[in-house]
Amino acid sequence: MCINEQSKKEISPTYIFVESYNKKRDLQWLNAIVQSDLKNTYLLLLSEKIAKEDIVDYLHAGTSEIVNINTTPEDLQTTLAFLPKIKQHTTAHVQNNPRRFKLPWWKRTFDIFFSGTAIVCLSPFLIVTALAIRIESKGPIIYKSKRVGSNYDIFDFLKFRSMYMDAEERKKELMSQNEMEGLMFKMENDPRVTKVGKFIRKTSIDELPQFWNILKGEMSLVGTRPPTEDEFLQYEGYHRRRLNMTPGLTGLWQG
Repeated sequence: MCINEQSKKEISPTYIFVESYNKKRDLQWLNAIVQSDLKNTYLLLLSEKIAKEDIVDYLHAGTSEIVNINTTPEDLQTTLAFLPKIKQHTTAHVQNNPRRFKLPWWKRTFDIFFSGTAIVCLSPFLIVTALAIRIESKGPIIYKSKRVGSNYDIFDFLKFRSMYMDAEERKKELMSQNEMEGLMFKMENDPRVTKVGKFIRKTSIDELPQFWNILKGEMSLVGTRPPTEDEFLQYEGYHRRRLNMTPGLTGLWQG
């Protein structure tokens, strides 16, 4: 383990590099460092390869960034320069960790008031939508998908179901018609979408159950859209920085 301190301007950022040996030992090192509660400190795990299924565990343990051990000095310098610009550095070692991202109290208060009011006022409309979904096709009214939120917490992302029950199985057959680049899937006239689903998608009614996510504190009214677990496992470091804030109902990817 080596420590690299930058120039002494006020409180200089400190970078701690941990070379990966094995997962158990790595997590012990990271947990010990996080428990020491060092100020303005960033933990970088150096590894030739990290299994995708282990990434969340490392981030939960307090890793600021996972860096390939063969990365170029230029890319490493870019990473080191960027980390201090993140005002809220995310770690999730324990629930009350002072470095764990939290919404400002005023924004959380507004989210609770607005989402609670919306649920009450829209309840008759929500009931009618639920009945229409149930009448057209079998299956649950609410579609739940696992999403990765702030601090890498996993939560159930709620939407009105707009597809037939075999939608996920049929997705692989339609991947060649994907109109989106990168990690998202979207196609015009998707045959997996029900008639009611087309309407509620076009009008964004399918998003209304997310007011419950907001009321619970899993999302906020404004923020980036939360990625699925599969999308998250494909993220590079610059993608993961999106999770240094609470995901929102309206975001950059909303369309």
